Amino acid sequence: MSIRIPRGTQDILPGEVEKWQLIEEKARELCEKFQYREIRTPIFEHTELFLRSVGDTTDIVQKEMYTFEDRGGRSLTLRPEGTASAVRSFVEHKMYGDASQPVKLYYMGPMFRYERPQAGRFRQFVQFGVEAIGSADPAIDAEVIALAMSLYRSMGLQKLKLIVNSLGDKESRSAHREALVNHFKPRIGEFCQDCQNRLEKNPMRILDCKQDREHELMKSAPSIIDYLNDDSKTYFEKVQKYLKNLDIDFIVDPNLVRGLDYYNHTAFEIMSDSEGFGAITTLCGGGRYNGLTEEIGGPEAPGIGFALSIERFIAALEAEKVDLPLNKDIDCYLVSLGEEAKDYTVGLLQKLRMAGYSAERDYLDRKIKAQFKAADRSNAKFVAVLGEDELKANKINVKSMESGEQTELGLDSFIEKFTELYQS
Repeated sequence: MSIRIPRGTQDILPGEVEKWQLIEEKARELCEKFQYREIRTPIFEHTELFLRSVGDTTDIVQKEMYTFEDRGGRSLTLRPEGTASAVRSFVEHKMYGDASQPVKLYYMGPMFRYERPQAGRFRQFVQFGVEAIGSADPAIDAEVIALAMSLYRSMGLQKLKLIVNSLGDKESRSAHREALVNHFKPRIGEFCQDCQNRLEKNPMRILDCKQDREHELMKSAPSIIDYLNDDSKTYFEKVQKYLKNLDIDFIVDPNLVRGLDYYNHTAFEIMSDSEGFGAITTLCGGGRYNGLTEEIGGPEAPGIGFALSIERFIAALEAEKVDLPLNKDIDCYLVSLGEEAKDYTVGLLQKLRMAGYSAERDYLDRKIKAQFKAADRSNAKFVAVLGEDELKANKINVKSMESGEQTELGLDSFIEKFTELYQS
């Protein structure tokens, strides 16, 4: 019986993985400019972390987490998202005491959710995310959004739609919560069991229900915007002002609530507006999470962040037919003729590589014609040909594959002379 890959996962093969590497490289470059530093957290955490931070009424906790008991009887969970782990690390390592505040972090790595696999949705997926912890300034909300938008733009995406909303502070959410309960309670029996359970625990989660999204009460549900107090209104107005100052177009959508309990004030999503992208258009989601550090045992440290799916990023690039600058060329391919020449190229190949060149040789004992074909397939810029006669003369012939021009170089000074030829 052949063993196949688990459902909801994927192999990223050569030819495709270069796209991932390019996105990762761009993300790191951008984070350096914005002064965000990388953090790497465990792939699994104590289950309690996600129960307390993500929220026990969310779909993630109720239906999607990969939770297991280890040999010591501890409940552990493969991380379903990155913010909780980053904030846990922030608290555990007392980063709130760092001289430089806010603490600005980024991460890249696999996340795990048990969902029904479909286009753009996997059970193991890779996220890039940032967290800015320690500031309640609405300007940092705009900065975080700008970083996400800048990454997409830097890769060539144009058809993007930014949606923003405010979930307000505790006072605003409390007033909105009461209005939601009064709105849904008389007819809650018409909703799914999950929504019925959420009515008293977290009625805002009802607005995020996928099963009952077309119910008429959803369309007439009280808007959080109408329940924002003066402080929350002012905060949201400043975020919008800063986004305009940054020339970032956006749409205010009062129905945007996000799927995690820790969000408050600013919430946002970036979507692909490309025709034919697919049913799942969300590329990136994020928001503010004041109170999360206290929830997991730390001091008050307001934060904001986002996470984006690399898989959906690539799907959006393909939908817009963006031609990525993937360098698949190699600098030099060594062609050998004869046993002694073949042996010599082993050391010569290593010298080329250690001098900083990408280089390759034949390992299948092919004829010279087949070796040249292999060089063509490798998009080699130069082919260096070494036969028995050349070896005796201490020479090697180098051919430019672009111009066809051939040059004879001495083996003793090959690296030095090849460098001159390469740079000419």
